[in-house]
Amino acid sequence: MGRFASLLTVCCALLACGCGSPEREPAPAGRADPADFKVLTYNIRHGEGMDGIIDLERIAAVIRDAAPDVVALQEVDSGVARSGGVDQAETLGELTGMAHAFAPFMEYQGGEYGLAVLSAHPIVSTRAIQLPPGRHEPRAALAVGIALPEGPPLTIVCLHLDWLEDDSERFAQAEALIGALEGPSAAILAGDFNDTPGSRTIGAFEAAGFLAAEPQRSGAETFPADLPRTRIDYIMHRPSFAFVAEAETLGESVASDHRPVLGRFWWGRPPSR
Repeated sequence: MGRFASLLTVCCALLACGCGSPEREPAPAGRADPADFKVLTYNIRHGEGMDGIIDLERIAAVIRDAAPDVVALQEVDSGVARSGGVDQAETLGELTGMAHAFAPFMEYQGGEYGLAVLSAHPIVSTRAIQLPPGRHEPRAALAVGIALPEGPPLTIVCLHLDWLEDDSERFAQAEALIGALEGPSAAILAGDFNDTPGSRTIGAFEAAGFLAAEPQRSGAETFPADLPRTRIDYIMHRPSFAFVAEAETLGESVASDHRPVLGRFWWGRPPSR
């Protein structure tokens, strides 16, 4: 993982001196084995699967099988009656052996409902970013600093934008989040954007320098899990010129109403297959 951390140091230095460009940078000399860093995003619907059963162990099994460095989770309960009063972020952290952070965006049934990040690396900072509320629910994003063996912390931002067909609130939330993340630091966004490729919401992130990790094969749709028809879950990254990334929609179709998306990041170019 040290090679990935080193690339972040180089990224920040390039941006600080104004040397960044949208072109891919070649791998440094001697970097024959590019760094490999994996991020999973998963809307878990408070652990309730397509069969109506709440089962955090099978969510944890999906995570363990993917073996990610970081997981961004949406629709996470903490102390909520419908899911048995369990702190789901803490429980999933225990089941996967990962550190955890949680940020609520509303109180619900005696507890809180929101977002979580799990990490195989130490979590050194957490920040809840309040977003413009949706018509039915308030919204927030969770920004987490992940300490890698070398270099500066990596910022992971978990988000869940408004779901209504009218995109005005969703677009306002996107703009607010982009403003809150303004600056040159490297960051990875992961979550349920609730909008499709080519939408103005996705376009706003792209205009701000975020690039979506693109699927390398067919079957990119993520919702609904049993028969996915649309792609609304993404992993995006900035600064885009420093990374090569690809994404894969995993085939899990029962554990939640969304399918999980796994992103992999490399310096310069992915290793030869």
